[in-house]
Amino acid sequence: MNHRSFLYYDSFMTPLGPITVLANDEGVCRIDFGEFEERHSAFQSWKKKHLLRGEFVYDPEQKYVSQAKEELNEYFDGKRTRFSIPLICYGTDFQRGVWRTLINQIPYGETRSYKEIASTMLSPKAIRAVGGAVNQNPFAIVVPCHRVIGSNGKLVGYAGGLEKKRHLLDFEKQHTVVPFTN
Repeated sequence: MNHRSFLYYDSFMTPLGPITVLANDEGVCRIDFGEFEERHSAFQSWKKKHLLRGEFVYDPEQKYVSQAKEELNEYFDGKRTRFSIPLICYGTDFQRGVWRTLINQIPYGETRSYKEIASTMLSPKAIRAVGGAVNQNPFAIVVPCHRVIGSNGKLVGYAGGLEKKRHLLDFEKQHTVVPFTN
């Protein structure tokens, strides 16, 4: 039986520049800053490491690609503080635990230090490991690693660059969110 797996994608413009969403038939696999074409080699490496095979298919209407775009647009419109898209997390148990902690323990508009995240996870000495997991976060904005700061309150590392991190933190502090209703 020749079973083909697909990774659907689309790139779209946001106030912070283009973002690319990768999804499969079960949920969203990655959300990254940048156009698909400029991230293609990184996506190929990621796919080879985690999926072994699969084909990239441009499909802006695919269920989870579309849902991710809609929810991110609501976020940038100031109408969403949490995301409901299903995330397909490829990473170690520790990395997935850190990502889950970021989602559940850092509310919109607030920040936490790497040290606070490590303590929340009952691993107070794992500050560097937390930093490594945050650095590997495959879900820009949705898993809010932009809300993680240094213990001294300074902005430190962000895959999208410190300017994007500063913009996201300022944006969240300035926007009173109007609850989204259908």
